[in-house]
This record gives sequence, C-alpha cells and structure tokens, in this order.
Amino acid sequence: MLAYIIRRMFQSLLVLLVVGLVAFSLFRYVGDPIDNLLGQERTVADVDRLRDSLGLNDPFVVQYYNFLAKAVQGDFGISYRQSRPVAEIIAERAPATLELAAISALFAIGLGIALGVFTAIRRRGIGANIIMSASLIGVSLPTFLIGILLIYVFSVELDWLPSFGRGQVTDLGWWTTGLLTPSGREAIILPAITLGLYQMTLIMRLVRSEMLEVLRQDYIRFARARGLRERAINFRHALKNTLVPVITVTGLQLGAIIAFAIITETVFQWPGVGLLFINAIQFVDIPVMAAYLMLISVMFVGINLIVDLLYFAVDPRLRIEGRNT
Repeated sequence: MLAYIIRRMFQSLLVLLVVGLVAFSLFRYVGDPIDNLLGQERTVADVDRLRDSLGLNDPFVVQYYNFLAKAVQGDFGISYRQSRPVAEIIAERAPATLELAAISALFAIGLGIALGVFTAIRRRGIGANIIMSASLIGVSLPTFLIGILLIYVFSVELDWLPSFGRGQVTDLGWWTTGLLTPSGREAIILPAITLGLYQMTLIMRLVRSEMLEVLRQDYIRFARARGLRERAINFRHALKNTLVPVITVTGLQLGAIIAFAIITETVFQWPGVGLLFINAIQFVDIPVMAAYLMLISVMFVGINLIVDLLYFAVDPRLRIEGRNT
C-alpha cells in the first residue's frame, strides 16, 4: 500500500510539471503584457526597463524555473493588472469558487445517486421514465445555456432568485461565506444547479446502469432466494458493488466542477477564481493565469489520488492483490 501511494505521488508530480510546462509555454502566445501595463506615450527605454524588471527578457527555461521555485513557496508573483501578489488575490476569490463547487458537488452526488438508485429499482415505473427523459436535458444542453434559461425563468419571469453576484457575505476572518445570509443562500442556488446539473445526470445514469447490471448477478438471485428483504438487497449488496466505477467518474467530475466553474461564474458574474481567470486572459495577466492553471492541476491530481486510494476501501479484491504483490 505504501509503495503504491509513493508511486502514485511521483506520477502526480510528473503530471504537474508537464502541465505547468505546457501552460507556461502557451502563455507566450496570448499577447504581450507590456501593451496593457504602459500607455501610448511609452518609450523604448520604458519598455526595456519594465520587461527587465518582470523577467520577460530572461530565457524561457529561466522564467519557468523561477516560476516553479517561487510557486513551491506559495509565491506566484505580482499581478500585472492589479499590482498585488497573485496569492493574495486568489485567496480572496477562492472561498467563492470552493463554496460554489462544494454545493454543486453535494447536489450532483446526493441527487445523482438517489435518482440513479430509484430509476434502477423502479425502472418500469412512470416516474423513472420521466426522470430518465428529463435527464437528457442536463446531458445535452451546454452549461452556459442552462444558466441563461434558469436566469430567464427564475430571475426574469418569476423574480424569485437573483441573476448575478454572490449576495451579502459574512467575513469570518480567514474565510468569506454567503451561506450565513439569506441573500447569499438565494444567490448560490442558480449557479450551483447550473454547475452541477451535468454531473448529476451523468452520475445518475451511471448508477442506474451499473445497478441494473448488478441486480442481474447470480448472488443477487441467491440473496432473494434466501428471503432477504428487498431493501437489504438493493442497498447492502447491489449499491455497494456499483461504487467502484461510480467513484471513478465522481472523482473526475469533482475536478471538472472546479475547472468548469469558469463558465458558470462568467454567466452569473460570480466573484470566484474562474471569473478572475477570464479577466486575466483579457489583460494578459500571465502570473494569474499560470497560478490558476497550476492550482486546478493540483486539485485534479489530488482528487485522482484520493479516488485511487478509495478503491482499496471499497473493493476488497484490490487489497488482496496489493498484499500478494
């Protein structure tokens, strides 16, 4: 087990280095930040002085090495646009994104598993057929269109929920949250549904498919022949044996929720790191873009590592193979 963890962590480190290298390379072609930092009356001397102070005249390898060396220490440089430490800016925006991602994940996982089990057990019922037909909306429509439709229905027509912003937030010193205020709770409903709807429908359909396959197995028939109650068969035996593929997809979707928050935050003007990244692209704020992509990569790699470790807790066959090897 320990050897497996060390091997996976080493692989994760290599992935982060490659992602950082690719991202940092692409940023060389998004534009010149000097154009946004200096006015029209700049001189050649001003341009050379600023490029030298920002390290833009250094070779690419030197720039990348300096970025990694500082990033390990939590220093992502100074924002070209705001002239503030990037770590400080991201720390201000991160609570909004993480809060939105957490609510969306709870919505996607909780409702996805519940509806997946229901539609598998009652697969011939009218309710299950309606749910499966409605789930095609979440799978087919793009995220931004779902957000616009929700805004039109619940904000414009019904005037029930706000269409943008985070509402009133509470400052806890090290964290800001909108869940402690009525306007904050109302503001997060539409973005959370928009961000989690696709993941919810995907999890639901996967749980249904896997559970239907498990319910056809011989040991389920044997359990019924022994006279076990349907509740025990469905939840203790069938659902537990569907968790391995569900954990895999769910882990990947949790990473996707954080990464795809860019679209949702743009539609609802949610003040998170996704919207910060979009603004950074417009102003060629390379330190902010690089820091964002590195943090997203760390989250993806970390989630995948946790998913791999959960296999050992869910599937006893993997634990037996690990002891044999």
